[in-house]
Amino acid sequence: MQLISETYDLMKRGLGLTNDDMHKIFVEWNKGVLDSYLIEITSNILAYKDEAGQAVVDVILDAAGQKGTGKWTVIAALDDGMPLTLIGEAVFARCLSAVKEERVEASKQIKARVSTFKGDKTKFINDLGAALYASKIVSYAQGYQLMRAAATTYKWNLNYGGVALMWRGGCIIRSAFLGDIKKAFVRKSDLVNLLMDKFFKSAVGKRQTAWRRVIVQATKLGIPVPCLGSALTYFDGYRSERLPANLLQAQRDFFGAHTYERLDKPRGEFFHTNWTGHGGTTTSRSYNV
Repeated sequence: MQLISETYDLMKRGLGLTNDDMHKIFVEWNKGVLDSYLIEITSNILAYKDEAGQAVVDVILDAAGQKGTGKWTVIAALDDGMPLTLIGEAVFARCLSAVKEERVEASKQIKARVSTFKGDKTKFINDLGAALYASKIVSYAQGYQLMRAAATTYKWNLNYGGVALMWRGGCIIRSAFLGDIKKAFVRKSDLVNLLMDKFFKSAVGKRQTAWRRVIVQATKLGIPVPCLGSALTYFDGYRSERLPANLLQAQRDFFGAHTYERLDKPRGEFFHTNWTGHGGTTTSRSYNV
């Protein structure tokens, strides 16, 4: 829902599209790879007007509520050490929306230096569709990583392809996309990440350039895209052979003697450096929360 809302915001504030314009775009998107219940109802919402002819979506207060399912999911992800960044950002986006009065005051006092959109609107709308689809893939990839971790923690024997089909019946995330997930696990039942499946790897690869253009444009426009941006960041992190966690481990060892592993030694061996020359050899116990 947050991914769709960010896409809507870029079209509305960034491109200046009307609700009718966006309604037509979502109708078209629902005929392709983005075919889903949430895309369908978004198109209906954008077209809905009250008795006075006013668009209802425009008079709804932009302060989101929540019942706790997102929060519980993120807590579960933290407990199992899984990077469920999109749902985390979606929950925090709702929290930020809830401080409406503060945001109104901040909008008066904090002026950002942003540009207006000057490019090809049709091309950017196509980029938005590509970015939304690629981000959706990442969101499901993260969700399945959490399920695999939970299955290990709680000794579950999950049928991952079957789970995807279960969501197609009477669930708000039901979509044609779920059939592709089922096929991915038919191809490889022990698939570690959807991004490693040939279908999803190709789907994201084809949309990667458009995805990056959307994030760059959103930054220029000053429109927040926490989930679209987080999805791309996760994608870049997951495909990186080397991340800067080596420096982070050095910092932890410097201030807390938390130790580190070495590239030139077997995994599971931990080392400590006496960085200041007077720290001694005492170290903190090596552990992962």
